[in-house]
Amino acid sequence: MKTIYDIQQLLKQFGTFIYVGDRLAELELMEQEIQELNQAQFIAKEDYQMAILLLHREIAKMKDERKGETGT
Repeated sequence: MKTIYDIQQLLKQFGTFIYVGDRLAELELMEQEIQELNQAQFIAKEDYQMAILLLHREIAKMKDERKGETGT
């Protein structure tokens, strides 16, 4: 698992499709879904760790971009 797309494909295997029109909200929802799949032991520990790492990076990137847009 190397990209957010890979995470989307993993979620798709469990019937989870996330689209709300707000990228940051989508990433946060993906994080919640991955955590639930991990708690239910439906995904491997390595997949969980990599997915959370990728999502946290992308979420931080998105927040930085929005921060730059508002000038605060």
